[in-house]
Amino acid sequence: MSRNYIRNLFLMDDNSRNQAAAVMLATMACEEEQEEAVRRSKTSHRRGSISGHAVIQRNRVQGNERLYHDYFAEMPVYPPHLFCRRFRMNRPLFFRIQSAVEAYDPYFVQKRDVAGVVGLSSIQKITTALRMLTYGVPTDSVDDYIRIEKSIAIESLKRFVKAVVAIFSEEYLRSPNNNDIARLLAIGESRGFPSMVGSVDCMHWKWKNCLTTWHGSLNDINVLERSTIFNELAEGRAPSINYSINGHEYTMGYYLADGIYLSWSTFVKTIPCPQGNKKKHFAAAQESTRKEVERAFGVL
Repeated sequence: MSRNYIRNLFLMDDNSRNQAAAVMLATMACEEEQEEAVRRSKTSHRRGSISGHAVIQRNRVQGNERLYHDYFAEMPVYPPHLFCRRFRMNRPLFFRIQSAVEAYDPYFVQKRDVAGVVGLSSIQKITTALRMLTYGVPTDSVDDYIRIEKSIAIESLKRFVKAVVAIFSEEYLRSPNNNDIARLLAIGESRGFPSMVGSVDCMHWKWKNCLTTWHGSLNDINVLERSTIFNELAEGRAPSINYSINGHEYTMGYYLADGIYLSWSTFVKTIPCPQGNKKKHFAAAQESTRKEVERAFGVL
């Protein structure tokens, strides 16, 4: 999954890249939840409400109205660029995900409870899930603004990631085809790196639940050595990409990487302590372009 995802990430425009990042976030969270569920089933036998639990009147309607007017109204308080920065996507993409998730899981459709009280809206539940995924924050950090209790925030997160994986994984976690490779190369050339396939940065995730057979310290090198990202290159099954640099002929694309990676011909690294305008310009361009992985996964 990591091989296909990292390569496909650079096939996409900004909206698609952010959605693909959401799919990867959801996939990782879903895997962690499955392992946590197994642990809970082995250790806990309690059922029902929490003894002594106090009911807080949060005024969910007020929370929904504030969230709506802040970001989703026709003339919102916060303009589109702040929506993109805080949600890591634009509003049309959010609405696309919202519509798909509501259709997949009725849990996200706003309802009234048995007492006739209006429940949380889908934008409250989905915003909670996205904030927790994007920023890695606990439920308390979204409760006072969105007005959502801990149990519902956690349930919303679990259901959201499962829905996103089920709906979008087939589209965004597949292997790239020839048309995708052509788009990759066009994107790389437009950014000053002809024949570039993408960038590599493995360790933006806590991998403790991804591959349980991996042991020890999992830095970028250890992850790369245990992954299948470059298996196709080693087995001669990668698409042929021909280009020449300084009189040397190459038949495979390259990836931008930072200094920790090995000196493979398929990695193009920055120049440490560059001297002269030419080398300084290359180093700045390389370091800026390879940050796309970080931009897709988190807030810089």
